[in-house]
Amino acid sequence: MAIIEVKGLHKAYRGRPAVDGVSFAVEQGEIFGILGPNGAGKTTTVECVEGLRVPDAGTVLVAGLDPVTDHEQVTRLLGVQLQESELQPKLTVREALELYSAFYPSPADWRPLAERLGLTSKLTARFGKLSGGQKQRLFIALALIGDPRVVVLDELTTGLDPRARRDTWSLIEEIRDSGVTVLLVTHFMEEAQRLCDRIAVIDKGRVAALDTPSGLIARSTASTVITFTPSRPLDDAEIGGLPQATSVETRDGRVVINGTDETVNAVIALLARRDIAVSGLRVTDATLDDAFLDLTESASRSGRTGQATPADQPEERV
Repeated sequence: MAIIEVKGLHKAYRGRPAVDGVSFAVEQGEIFGILGPNGAGKTTTVECVEGLRVPDAGTVLVAGLDPVTDHEQVTRLLGVQLQESELQPKLTVREALELYSAFYPSPADWRPLAERLGLTSKLTARFGKLSGGQKQRLFIALALIGDPRVVVLDELTTGLDPRARRDTWSLIEEIRDSGVTVLLVTHFMEEAQRLCDRIAVIDKGRVAALDTPSGLIARSTASTVITFTPSRPLDDAEIGGLPQATSVETRDGRVVINGTDETVNAVIALLARRDIAVSGLRVTDATLDDAFLDLTESASRSGRTGQATPADQPEERV
């Protein structure tokens, strides 16, 4: 059952579309990702879901409620971590948790929430003294303190170091496992591939694709990547003519071929025929990054124009 439904969403700034007919549904209990390049319309889309922006056309429903006309009811169902968030530097973690608890008629107990998010030892610390990872943990706590059914996390791990980012990923999985639906906005491919049950790729204000991470990867023109260093140079034209080979590149003597399993067999046969030894042979699956580039480059080749650029839509913070 869908807890968020977006149909034909349109939003323009100064007459130029930032979101141009976006539609998707988020099922209860899943981590649903919105992925796209900077300026694609991701944040405008989720701000319409949050009720922070009024759509020009289309419908948005959260648990059957309109985020604009039923805003007070939606705020009790929806927890939000904004892309850019700050608190008063001298506010302590305890004061922030107590303050936000007062905003809700039936808030979650912030004490076990702070314990779960590793904030108990920081309750007396001032916001201005927290590390980036600690601030993100606090913002997750504030998004969850109203005991929401859905939480929106917008570019949650931007600016975090690799360890803090992975710790945050584990927290997001724990949130989902507790029964809360997660709408995750990100431009980190690894993050989306690890966390999301399904992903909507938004490019130039439209949904370019909607599928599971593995489904998106399967759409990639190159589902397999073959890399090796040959004992002597190979003819690029001959490699490029191998079955299902979509691209061939040589980087400092190392050959990189994008293709399929059929290409792998053809490469091995070619090397045997030419009596060429190789070192560092690697055969790997394509990644979400490969699929994303395919999808967005395909959209660019289709010649879609008229979308608002970041300079034309200062309200869009992506």
